[in-house]
Amino acid sequence: MLVPKARMAAAAKIAGEAAAGMVVGDPFGEGVGLGPLASSAQRDRVNGYIQKGIDEGATLVVGGTGSPDGLDKGFYVKPTVFADVTPQMTIAQEEIFGPVLSIIGYDDEDDAVRIANGVVYGLAGGVWSADKEHAEKVARRLRTGQVEVNGGAFNPNAPFGGYKQSGIGREYGHHGFEEFLEVKAIQR
Repeated sequence: MLVPKARMAAAAKIAGEAAAGMVVGDPFGEGVGLGPLASSAQRDRVNGYIQKGIDEGATLVVGGTGSPDGLDKGFYVKPTVFADVTPQMTIAQEEIFGPVLSIIGYDDEDDAVRIANGVVYGLAGGVWSADKEHAEKVARRLRTGQVEVNGGAFNPNAPFGGYKQSGIGREYGHHGFEEFLEVKAIQR
């Protein structure tokens, strides 16, 4: 999550409170907002990233390594928020695929776009702004396969897929259908 550097403390406080308030447990349980990961290997991988964030000097706002209290059985990970993350840190460069938020500060819009595009992945992103047209202009600058503007809803008819090392090809929509076709060019 990229935020203006001047708003880092406020963003970290809000994100930390949201993560601390998440109910972790059986995904079918009443009021549960976060279930387990798919395997012990993934749980260990995510905990490794959390430890790496701590080791590399990110500010741990909430969460951390280990299982949430009372959930020693299963592949649970504590909802974790880091602030003061730099673009060079591992947790800013890797796809963690776990309940970990890395908050990175930026100086201006061009810096934010540079940071967002400065990774080898590009599956999805989001841009929030009071000016929707401006947000769409920024979204066009991002090298990701999908960008939500102001929390836009997922559209199952839109093509889904990433840029760079997040994959080649698309699923869903017209472009996803084309993945199943073979094109032939006949020269005369």
